[in-house]
Amino acid sequence: MDNTLLQTASVERLLTDQEVADIFQVHRGTIWRRVKDGTLPKPIRIGSITRFPQSEIVAALEAAKRKRAA
Repeated sequence: MDNTLLQTASVERLLTDQEVADIFQVHRGTIWRRVKDGTLPKPIRIGSITRFPQSEIVAALEAAKRKRAA
């Protein structure tokens, strides 16, 4: 990959389902149930790889905090 592209583009960290589960301190199965019920965003699929954009996971966490405060 061209290094100038990486220098000019903002590359977002992509998280595995295990990393997301670690953030929420739950099992991986719970992550997939939350994706199914819409609580968490659907992941990005690239071939056989499935990843969650970190910004979307942070946004879901912030939304849960706002909902709790309401």
